[in-house]
Amino acid sequence: MDKTPTVLDEMNDRSREVFRRVVEGYLANGDPVGSRTLTRDFSEKVSAATIRNVMQDLEYMGLLGSPHVSAGRIPTQMGLRMFVDGMIEIGDPTETDREKIDATVGSNNADVSGILDRVGSALSGVTQGASLVLTPKHEAPIKHIEFVSLSHDRALVVLVFSDGHVENRLFTPPPGQTPSSMREAANFLNALVEGKPSRNCSAPSRMRSASGASRSTFLRSSL
Repeated sequence: MDKTPTVLDEMNDRSREVFRRVVEGYLANGDPVGSRTLTRDFSEKVSAATIRNVMQDLEYMGLLGSPHVSAGRIPTQMGLRMFVDGMIEIGDPTETDREKIDATVGSNNADVSGILDRVGSALSGVTQGASLVLTPKHEAPIKHIEFVSLSHDRALVVLVFSDGHVENRLFTPPPGQTPSSMREAANFLNALVEGKPSRNCSAPSRMRSASGASRSTFLRSSL
């Protein structure tokens, strides 16, 4: 059960400010934050001893920890999670941020990899932090497969889905493949996987004939 709302409700304004300043100080430089540091620009005039007492209470609550006895405090994993879920403040995007987002979303470039790179860069620029962009797996049925030989140990498989989406994947083909064998494998696989999502296209274990074994190896290496 998530304890974040309960813990946050138990903290008064002073405890919240101490906790917030410890987290922000730690994120800014990676060093433990001491009580004397906090007293310099605290919103109210308090002694270092008072700050230490508050930090001890926060440590008892599991929000702060100390690398060693004489060091300042750092946020725990629970503390960081509570800070992100309940205390972090996000302002409205500026006009410049909006222009960056619009330029990314409005691009006509169909290169998925390039679009994801630009989206990640835009998010990092807006948030001033690291960004991670993930896409859901494509679930549309496969319409057509084609193999393109690039070298003796490199080939490209082109997957065309029923909704018009196209994916290109590089792979290492089994040894001894020729352009004719790749065409034969493509014809075989098109008959086998047409209308199926790519997640269901692992080679069936029943493919054990002499020709089927080669095609099975090709399917495993390409998909």
